[in-house]
Amino acid sequence: MKRPLRRRRRPGWRGAAVAGLAGLGVSEVVAAIGGSSLVDTVGRAVVDWSPRLVVDLTVEVLGSRDKAAIRIGVGAAAIGTATALAGLPANVRPPAVAALAIATAGLALRRPPRSWATIIAAAASGAVATAIGLRRAPASLRGEAAVALVGGGGLLAARARLARRHRQHDTLNEAAGRSRQSAAMPDDGAKPLSGLSPLITPIGDLYVTDVNLGTPLVDPDRWRLAVTGLVARPHRLSLAELAAQADEFDAVMVCIHNPVGGHRVGNGRWLGVPLRTVLERADPSNRATTLVTRAVDGFTASLPVQPLRSGEWSGYVVIGLNGQPLPARHGFPARVFVPGIYGQYTGVKWLSELEFVAGPHADYWSPRGWPHRPAWIQPQARIDVPAAEASAGSAATVAGVAWAPPHGVGGVEVRADDGAWQQADLARELAPSSWRRWRATLDVAPGTHTIQARAISRSGEVQHGGQRPPFPLGASGWHTITIRVSQ
Repeated sequence: MKRPLRRRRRPGWRGAAVAGLAGLGVSEVVAAIGGSSLVDTVGRAVVDWSPRLVVDLTVEVLGSRDKAAIRIGVGAAAIGTATALAGLPANVRPPAVAALAIATAGLALRRPPRSWATIIAAAASGAVATAIGLRRAPASLRGEAAVALVGGGGLLAARARLARRHRQHDTLNEAAGRSRQSAAMPDDGAKPLSGLSPLITPIGDLYVTDVNLGTPLVDPDRWRLAVTGLVARPHRLSLAELAAQADEFDAVMVCIHNPVGGHRVGNGRWLGVPLRTVLERADPSNRATTLVTRAVDGFTASLPVQPLRSGEWSGYVVIGLNGQPLPARHGFPARVFVPGIYGQYTGVKWLSELEFVAGPHADYWSPRGWPHRPAWIQPQARIDVPAAEASAGSAATVAGVAWAPPHGVGGVEVRADDGAWQQADLARELAPSSWRRWRATLDVAPGTHTIQARAISRSGEVQHGGQRPPFPLGASGWHTITIRVSQ
């Protein structure tokens, strides 16, 4: 007697969704074994292909939480895609899943470093999602919960493995490079004041902005900086060779997306080799007009050669920060930094090559509408004390930081309620490219008052009071806060 054929349960939206979660979790575990992340790979493509207005809005609204939001969005899209595929006819679903897996694997091949683990993870994601949800859905709510637990656990385990790998990377490199830089921090003579920014920004507080969701981890023993292109002496430099030529310098770094009064800015004591030294050794041809700085992932930012060659611009190949080697998130083993230029233009992190070329070079940002020529930081003063909407006494202490690289801060002025500008007291200057702390006392009557501050550079440039958004040359305007003075 023939047994009746058992009908395969058609996957519902819930079963397909947990299948997508399981596929995502398994793929992240596979990718994490190889030190990568499928979610981060797809997220990077999302960033690369997003219009500039979308990117700018994301940075403005989410700030430092943008990468976490993108990861969540990619994960939700993957689960949503699996759910949508479940609605396709049975004979169409497997080819559709295969096509999606191939497309995802292709993303892992579009830019270096090309990870085999990410490619396998893309295939694993499709296989798991097909096997669990699109072919045979869980038969009960308990089964769905178990599959969801596997997927969620996989995601957590993968992130934990990657985080552990990053901690180990930073610890080993910190121990190996501790002797490269003095750990002594400078003093500008400013009196201690609660809420005032430190003279040197701690590494953990220094802003991080880049298009990578996952931080590249580079083996310092195998890494070499290649100097190539139109040069008489192409060569490669190890980290030890750079360290032997490096000098310390103090400079402020500012993100071009930093709003007036924002904190996408930090002051550091850097260790680096002057680019002029690199140029002298390489001896670029007169036809070489552009220096292309290239990262290990293929990201580029270019600089004009002539001002670097003449010394008009003081650029560096940076290998250390605040007495330590660069942490991975700040560009280990090396990054390019030209004090006075917004971070977006100053050069790449995770540097792998300096290439001298003739004519302009299309960088990452220029096709997205940003000016091709590097944008220079404008003089700005930020009020740290008192905090906005705070209460103060009739003699209100106002203090903060100001920057005006490359010439330096020559003065800071403050005022209350659109009154006369009053000169603030300046702390000692570390370097013209560094920020400078300041303090002033304002006598104000009880009530609500508007406080403003502006910086003046040594070149005589006064901070512009007109409000301007970050695109395309950086934000402008006077930092303005409101305080309440009690009786």
